[in-house]
Amino acid sequence: MTLEHVDILFQLIVFLFAISIHEAAHAWMANRCGDPTARMLGRITLNPIKHIDLVGTILLPMIAKFAHFPAIGWAKPTPVDPRNFRNHVLDDVLTSIAGPITNFLVASAAVLLLITIALTSNLGHQIVRSLPLAYRLGMVGMGSDSVLVPVCLLLYQAMMINVVLGVFNLIPVPPLDGSHVLRHFLSDSLRRVYDTIGVFGLIALVFLGGGLLARLFSPVVNIFDSILTRF
Repeated sequence: MTLEHVDILFQLIVFLFAISIHEAAHAWMANRCGDPTARMLGRITLNPIKHIDLVGTILLPMIAKFAHFPAIGWAKPTPVDPRNFRNHVLDDVLTSIAGPITNFLVASAAVLLLITIALTSNLGHQIVRSLPLAYRLGMVGMGSDSVLVPVCLLLYQAMMINVVLGVFNLIPVPPLDGSHVLRHFLSDSLRRVYDTIGVFGLIALVFLGGGLLARLFSPVVNIFDSILTRF
């Protein structure tokens, strides 16, 4: 198995973990806010089997892979009953943004681990600093057979995929998490239209908005990359 194959395997592992922690965070926050629905259905778990969605977890990541996009997608939506919330608007927003925030926290933890590796050895420093450029050029081997290479690749994938999923889910298009924030600022009539046609907007965004998605992801990924290249 080549390092490129290992990298693809890492992408799959990280993606499944990223969507699992994302949905588990929704379920945990909903439970904290008074709605035990997801908890009773066993959704506060990192077991990906509980969260897999045929389209969002399997088909869309495959399409993204063939289109040379970072892994994007979604898991089976976390069931939430807003009637159980103590504060309807605030608790709905908190439950919605808990997933993306958790993805950004995981990405930040991966960056901290990469920085630690960069500071502990010269080889680690070279590998970590070369990761952003190596990925842009498709050179994941980086000319070394050190065990640090696959470790750094796994951490870099954890950073990249969690950032992409966090940004993607904050887009205010139903049923993505960002829509749960925007919809509270709409009138009842506009909200009904927004919820009805939103799924078509999501389909258009995924399949027709490749350039737009890249422009949304790149600035945030670049921020994390710039942190790595400073050490």
